[in-house]
Amino acid sequence: MKWSIVLLLPGAIAVAAEVPFERIRDAANDPGSWLTYSGTYSGQRYSPLAQINAANVSGLRPVWMYQLQKAGVFESSPIVADGVMYIVEPPTTVTALDLRSGRRLWSWTAKLPKDVKAIGFPQTNRGVAILDDKVFVATLDAHLVALDAKTGVKRWDVTVADNTTGHAMTLAPLAIDGRIIVGISGAEAGVRGFVDAYAADTGKQLWRFWTVPGPGEPGSETWQGESWVTGGGSTWLTGSYDPELKLLYWGIGNPAPDWNGDLRQGDNLYTCSLVALDPETGKRRWHFQFTPHDTHDWDANQIPILVDAAISGRMRKLVVSPNRNAFYYVLDRVTGEFLAGKAFAKQTWAKGLDVQGRPMVLPDTEPSEKGTLVWPSLQGAVNWYSPSYSPLTGWVYAAVREMGAYYYKTDADYVPGTPFLGGGEQALKGDQAWGAVRALEATTGEIKWEFPLHSPPWAGTMTTAGGLVFGGCNEGNFFALNQRSGKLLWEFQTGGPIRANPISFLIDGRQCVAIAGTHALFVFGLEGVPLQREFTSLRQ
Repeated sequence: MKWSIVLLLPGAIAVAAEVPFERIRDAANDPGSWLTYSGTYSGQRYSPLAQINAANVSGLRPVWMYQLQKAGVFESSPIVADGVMYIVEPPTTVTALDLRSGRRLWSWTAKLPKDVKAIGFPQTNRGVAILDDKVFVATLDAHLVALDAKTGVKRWDVTVADNTTGHAMTLAPLAIDGRIIVGISGAEAGVRGFVDAYAADTGKQLWRFWTVPGPGEPGSETWQGESWVTGGGSTWLTGSYDPELKLLYWGIGNPAPDWNGDLRQGDNLYTCSLVALDPETGKRRWHFQFTPHDTHDWDANQIPILVDAAISGRMRKLVVSPNRNAFYYVLDRVTGEFLAGKAFAKQTWAKGLDVQGRPMVLPDTEPSEKGTLVWPSLQGAVNWYSPSYSPLTGWVYAAVREMGAYYYKTDADYVPGTPFLGGGEQALKGDQAWGAVRALEATTGEIKWEFPLHSPPWAGTMTTAGGLVFGGCNEGNFFALNQRSGKLLWEFQTGGPIRANPISFLIDGRQCVAIAGTHALFVFGLEGVPLQREFTSLRQ
């Protein structure tokens, strides 16, 4: 039996959220809320709010702060609906906060096994999904749980996979029409990856898309022998969705073993790819592979950004992505056709991309026994945190990591529930590693400006209709930049590294911005714009 703990706080007045699918679909018309992981299904992480802008952002001040109940890696991106903010405290505690005061309304904590397996990644969680009157969370031990949005009481709990074999979940689920979509972590343990859909009302599994095809399935010819069984391809970040095309876009991670490709000759589909899935059936409509036969751990799990823009004078429905392998890609999101690609960070492994977007790999860049120096490092030119897009400029804003590494190759023996790596890497640190926020033209990947950072970042960006880009850095600064120039306009020292994505919303008509810091959730608003607070006893 799986146990959990619910803490209900006396004296709190919870607001019952009611968030049907149609409301999330039309989230751009509800800018005072933040209803899904990226703000809208498009993955743009753009807020239409403009009360905070380039002229007044210097007046941004803390409104309230919520202190974590337990220290950990805090990477949660909040959901905001109907006067409540929902976050996940590490490793798996869902907390509902009063939006006006930051007061805790309820908390639900999963009781994880003492020997819970998180192989190759920290014990963290990146957020919840909300649909109708329920909040959904994916747990570190690979359960999907539905909670009552008003009380935190558990409504249902399903086992997605076996944690003892290395399966885990750290992503925020994606809620669409009657379905909750989740992916799995665990490629570093040799799991076979998948994307799942569950009925939102009951938790019944509706379909599963295997990211590594079995014998006889399309793509199976890209795997040598039985290597597909432990082929990796985990799906550990939230996807994007086009309700008009009825297509779900999901990024897929590295093959296994990570650095030794000898036993898995071939392109190893659909690892390091973007797939477009039918949300009704889970069937693949198309795929595009960024890094065939990856041996550098360059997962393609980055959030897909859906953009409509002109290519050669013709309006196209696009999906764009700065990839972990240091190339920026522009694809047709209807067909998966490669339209453009360009390096946006230092890379030394490919001559470039051919006309179909396939990398032209340089010799002597494979991991070796003595170590091979390659850019980018296994942490990538980008990583799990979100990029953003602004329709005001037509640019994508990415937090970029400039770091190389020595890649090593060793033998790999598969033992269930243990690391299945086939090597390792030693990253170049100190003065040889740095970072930046870069503005990239969405249709070409051309760099428009760069804002340097002292070290490779772990925080994402958000754009707003006020002409701003918000971001964070390892040194603890939460900052706002001018979208068009990259000029620093405001910053606040949070007291510890930032490893999260910003969001924006309204409290009583006042625009606020929030970011998860090391040990706290910070909310900021403009100085001189009062909140209508309702104070209640904090005694428990």
